Amino acid sequence: MTETVRVVVHHGDATETLAVEHGTGLRDALRAADISPHSKAGRRLNCGGRGLCATCGVRVLDADPAPEHWHDDLADRFGYPRLSCQIRVTDPIEIRIPEKLVWGGRA
Repeated sequence: MTETVRVVVHHGDATETLAVEHGTGLRDALRAADISPHSKAGRRLNCGGRGLCATCGVRVLDADPAPEHWHDDLADRFGYPRLSCQIRVTDPIEIRIPEKLVWGGRA
């Protein structure tokens, strides 16, 4: 039996609760649920989850997983959105996908 983890996602005016397989990348889980962490431009122009383009940023609202990627570490330290491609879902998490033109701002 595969263990699943609860992920609460706020995007636009909607809130959805996902059951995500333990250890799945957050970006992959969002895309599998037909929720894009990217801006309109970022949906076509992104690095494919390699942590290079910073277009898949999300705000972590509760449990804040420790960053494992240099860019995600800087985002966490300076208050920018975290990279969903660099977050592994291992514990329940609540996130908000910020409005963005290309990248998420600090607000």
